Amino acid sequence: MKIATWNINGVKARIENLCQWLKDSNPDIVCLQEIKTVDEGFPRLEIEALGYHVETHGQKGFNGVAILSKTKPDEVTRGLPGDDGDEQARFIEAVFSVEGHGALRVCCLYLPNGNPVDTEKYPYKLAWMERLRKFAVGRLALEEPLVLAGDYNVIPEPYDCFDPKVWESDALFLPQTRQAFRQLEHLGFTDAVRATTDAVKLYSFWDYQAGAWPKNNGIRIDHLMLSPEAADRLTATAIEKHVRAWEKPSDHVPVIAHLDFSN
Repeated sequence: MKIATWNINGVKARIENLCQWLKDSNPDIVCLQEIKTVDEGFPRLEIEALGYHVETHGQKGFNGVAILSKTKPDEVTRGLPGDDGDEQARFIEAVFSVEGHGALRVCCLYLPNGNPVDTEKYPYKLAWMERLRKFAVGRLALEEPLVLAGDYNVIPEPYDCFDPKVWESDALFLPQTRQAFRQLEHLGFTDAVRATTDAVKLYSFWDYQAGAWPKNNGIRIDHLMLSPEAADRLTATAIEKHVRAWEKPSDHVPVIAHLDFSN
C-alpha cells in the first residue's frame, strides 16, 4: 500500500499538478495539507474522476487538510482533540479496512508553523504538539497500524536542512520544537524516511525565494510517523522531488511510504 503526504499549498491553484501526480504516482492513500478552501470549494469532481474518495476538513483561505483514498474509509474524524476552542482546520483521521488485516488508521496533520516565535504562535505550536502526543498515546493503545502523516513544520536533525545556522532561531528548529518531536518518537513511532535511509540532503520543502530550489537549499519537514504495527510493514520510502520542478509547483513535494499488507 502506497501512502503519501503532500502540502499542496492551495488545491485549487495546483489541481492540474495534483491530478497529473495522482495519475503518475498512483498512491492508495494521500494526505493533503494547506488545501486553503472550505469543504464545499474543494475540487472533488476532478479527483473522484480518477477513482479517489475525498474527505476534507477545510477552512477559508488558509490551513485545511484532506484525505484521498482508493477505498472509502469506515470512519472519519475531523479536528485534533484537546482544545474545543481551536478553530484552525489542521487534522483529519480516517480508518480503513484492510482485507485480512483489520484496521489501518491514517491521520493527516498540518502542524502550526510557530513563527514569529515571540508571538502567541509559538506557544500554540507547542500546545498543538502536546495535544498530538496525548492523542497518539490513546491511539497506540489500540495496537493498530497507524500513520501520522503530514507537514510537521519540524526539522528533526541538523542534517535535515541545508544550513543549520540559518534555522537555529526558527520555530521549525528550536530545541523545544525538536524535543516535542522526540517525545512523539519516544512513544514508539518510527520516522519512515529515516528508517530506510541515512542519506543527507534529503528535503521535502524548498522556499520560493532566493533560488532555494535550483541551489537545493531545502529542509525536510514532511514526515510519515509509523506506529510499531505500521513500521513492521514498511518496505520502502520515497521523496518525489521531481514534482517541485513542475510549473506552478507547491513549495513542498510528496513523501511516500510503502506498507506491505500481503501477509
